[in-house]
Amino acid sequence: MRPFTLLLALSFFCCLTTVSHAAPPNMILVFIDDMGWGDFSCFGNTDIETENIDALAAEGIRFEQFYVNSPICSPSRCAISTGQYPQRWRINSYLAHRKLNEDRGVANWLDPQAPMLSDMLHDAGYATGHFGKWHLGGQRDVGEAPLITEYGFDKSLTNFEGLGPRVLAICDAHDGSPLRRHTLGSDQLGRGKIIWEDRSLVTQSFTQAALDFVKKSQKADKPFYVNVWPDDVHGPYYPPEARRGDGSRRELYLGVLDTMDEQLGELFDYVKSQPELKDNTLILVCSDNGPDRDAGSAGPFRGMKTMLYEGGVRSPLVAWGPGLLAKDARGSVNTESVFSAIDLVPSLLDISGVKKPDEVMFDGENLAGTLLGKAEDSRQQPLYFRRPPDRDGFYGVEDLPDLAIRDGDWKLLCEYDGADPQLYNLESDRGETKNVAEQHPNVVKEMTKAVVDWHNSMPPDNGDTWQPPKPKRKPAKAKS
Repeated sequence: MRPFTLLLALSFFCCLTTVSHAAPPNMILVFIDDMGWGDFSCFGNTDIETENIDALAAEGIRFEQFYVNSPICSPSRCAISTGQYPQRWRINSYLAHRKLNEDRGVANWLDPQAPMLSDMLHDAGYATGHFGKWHLGGQRDVGEAPLITEYGFDKSLTNFEGLGPRVLAICDAHDGSPLRRHTLGSDQLGRGKIIWEDRSLVTQSFTQAALDFVKKSQKADKPFYVNVWPDDVHGPYYPPEARRGDGSRRELYLGVLDTMDEQLGELFDYVKSQPELKDNTLILVCSDNGPDRDAGSAGPFRGMKTMLYEGGVRSPLVAWGPGLLAKDARGSVNTESVFSAIDLVPSLLDISGVKKPDEVMFDGENLAGTLLGKAEDSRQQPLYFRRPPDRDGFYGVEDLPDLAIRDGDWKLLCEYDGADPQLYNLESDRGETKNVAEQHPNVVKEMTKAVVDWHNSMPPDNGDTWQPPKPKRKPAKAKS
């Protein structure tokens, strides 16, 4: 076991009812990129049918008040991997070029000292694999980041946001325009075999690699933990020709979503077809943050990717596992339990029967009973959020809130110093349409203090001073 850094400030580990099983359960975490709360048809999408995800939901549990811990990629992935707020590790926004990372106060990669779920399970005898987007180091011009296998994974296959073996996309618009390669510089970094694949088949590559890993683990009679993190449904959108629709951004997005669902279905169907896997495998499916503009749908919620409003941080979550879930919970919808990605790590450790190292302190709480449909408990501690340092204004909004806190039915958003509070009662106003801050001054005072104190306890980033780079001016043409 690698040493872990002891973190104390505002770290909580809540040990609820322990869940035990005869054999260590297998676990598959599907973490979709840039998909909105309302994009699965089982969560309200009427434009297409995500039949394979829906089939999991029909036998599992849909959670309607599940959150990720950031409205943008890299920090959300850090949280779901470590059980801690990503700000602890200076993963505050998407990881980019080293100069941009420095300017924003963002690390170039996740510190290998971070407590990884994969590492803990690996040390306990699990076969561990990561297949898909990483975005926790090894991107743009950062080629010396740790390999994914240095974080407790036996095998990995990633894309342009990670190192090691990776699949890079060839984009075909099927309109006669030239093919283009989507790499963001990854093809220049070395440190891993590169496989070129049509953009519409990249998720298929990850799914097939995960399926091969599952079969190998099954043959070796080892429990497995597998990340399947598609780059879909992030842009650029290049679905198969038959799924391009009218070529609009929304139609292209739906084509990618439909294709991804179909490709993931091969993995789901295999698990279902094997009695020893079906009875002892937990599959979780969710999104890393809200949808991009004019593409996905946040359903009834305000905001989108990069924003701390519900549409940016509330994610659909489907849990499937017929042999693990409570029988009366199968096919149900949990509308009550409020919890988040950081809570998955201690919960999955409990479900697997693996003890956390004594020196590790989670921000997440153990809600294994809730995840398995044996309870409807919520987090006891509030959920805290801090915007990416480069997202004070975005998508046409000039001044987005800096901080947010969810505590019970209350949601408060404010600036770094607590100014300009917005207060919403999510039980009666889940769309955050009516700011009731003036009517509840005591609630505002208590919640503002809590979230500002939390913010000040975290390592700082440069969100209060960062300015986007000014566009370069083209040289003026010489007068003739």
